[in-house]
Amino acid sequence: MQRLIAVGFWCSLLGLTIASLVPVELLPPQAMNIWDKAQHALGFAWLALWGLLAYPRRAGAVVAGLILWGGLIELMQLAAGWRYGEWIDWLADAIGVLTVWLPWRLLPGRLTGRVLPART
Repeated sequence: MQRLIAVGFWCSLLGLTIASLVPVELLPPQAMNIWDKAQHALGFAWLALWGLLAYPRRAGAVVAGLILWGGLIELMQLAAGWRYGEWIDWLADAIGVLTVWLPWRLLPGRLTGRVLPART
């Protein structure tokens, strides 16, 4: 089960990264008009949830890695020329990660051993 969750995390990370870097014209039209910053926060909250479930013993690395990855995506968008990298988008990414991490940190057992089998 843990391996399947890890695959879900890495597939989600790849999908979000591709969607963040391709020209906007190549993306499918949005089903609903969601504020850009909310999309950033929700996308990175999703990644944080999957990452923490996949690697519960490496929560600090997951959180730091995702926040840094959000910043790297913004830098790559600036370099690409067809997207706009903004520091406020990076802040929204970090808020999404921290929105999941803070409750995770405060939960007794952090879901491991109760909901998910302990990773050996």
